[in-house]
Amino acid sequence: MDLTRQPPRRPSNTNMAGIVGLARMIDKARAHNEETLEPYVYGDDSNLDTEVLGLIGMQADEFADAADAMSDEELVERVRERISAINRTQDEIDAFNRERIERKPQDEHHRQLLRERLARYAPDRIDIKTIFASLELDDWGQFCQMDLTGEPPRTAYLRSVFGVMGAARMADKARAARAGTLGAYRYGQDSGLDSAILEFLGIEAGDFMEAAYTHPNDIELTEWIAERVEKTPAEKCAFNAMRAQFGRFGEARAAFLLRKEEVGCDRGEVDTFFDLMDFDDEKSFGIVDLRRHAPRSIYDVSVGGIAGLARTIDKARAAHCRMLGAYWFGDDSGFDRSVLQFVGRTADEFVEVIKTCDGDDAVWAWLGDRVADKNPKEIEQFNIDIWTVSPRNENQLAFVRKVVGTLDPRRQDICCFAAMTALDDRVFFARMKAGV
Repeated sequence: MDLTRQPPRRPSNTNMAGIVGLARMIDKARAHNEETLEPYVYGDDSNLDTEVLGLIGMQADEFADAADAMSDEELVERVRERISAINRTQDEIDAFNRERIERKPQDEHHRQLLRERLARYAPDRIDIKTIFASLELDDWGQFCQMDLTGEPPRTAYLRSVFGVMGAARMADKARAARAGTLGAYRYGQDSGLDSAILEFLGIEAGDFMEAAYTHPNDIELTEWIAERVEKTPAEKCAFNAMRAQFGRFGEARAAFLLRKEEVGCDRGEVDTFFDLMDFDDEKSFGIVDLRRHAPRSIYDVSVGGIAGLARTIDKARAAHCRMLGAYWFGDDSGFDRSVLQFVGRTADEFVEVIKTCDGDDAVWAWLGDRVADKNPKEIEQFNIDIWTVSPRNENQLAFVRKVVGTLDPRRQDICCFAAMTALDDRVFFARMKAGV
């Protein structure tokens, strides 16, 4: 979960095992795993998480691993097993919930936080007095609006709202429309995609706008929709398949090709309106968004003949835009460290120069003497080294086998990090864009 774009679920949400704070901690654990936690804290750094972990008898690292490997439903079952194993009674859970829901700020620091949040987001409210209410006000205030004059809405391929493609994007536009910061985008009946989604759900544009404004978390917005809409998983898959391929066939093809020409897109892989939206979003804002597509391959040698340099450029641009998604950049990435060391630059230098270098040629020119003295044999050896680096111990080998097994169990021949990464890039986005 990307908590740079939405808050975690409310601390008062008890939909997960009937325990306050558990749903919120699940969201933060997943963001922690994906390194998209900021500005929140997880586990031992969070007082509420520490209390919830104590109640359910789990450690923060163990819970984070479980959140990464399990669905909400599976994780709830694990929690219930732990609660049973340590003999927690329902009376204990009820008392835990009641105490935290009613808890008021106990020190001046938290009282001041509440005053500041009220002044910023709800100066007329006199009913917000508890810590939970203070947290929920802060979550809502940070994410209830969106400015689409400064950044695009999320990709239409996301299914994070009610399992329907385009609904998360529509939620972003709804928040922007309500704030008067929609920019060049269209919302509701003015948008062909929004109109199709709203008709499928049987919800009015105004009602959805208010719900998106009130529920900035995708899961809680999903819960709001689910209370009003009955759609089977098969119906959602059919709708998604129809919308994801819109523009590829039939009468819509001519309109798609015309729009593609207007946008100035000559990429053959852009073959539907969803693809074109992603292309147009990135082009319009001059961004690289690795939540929409993978960076260039580690096998790409299009920049200076150096393996991985194009990939590092893509990730540096995404890091500058805060749009790395699940990727790591610079010192956090083994491949980036090798590339940056080979070209004699630091990650910070790379990100800084990305601000002024518009294309690959400009970055290559900036590298200048650092790469000019690299002879073809040095580059060839570097490429071979980076493409063939393999696990050095049993733990690393187990990691590679686990990742490859999750992606494609048939590919037991993959035993090096470069091939694993290339497969991960392809499978991750193929699953997101499967169209069902």
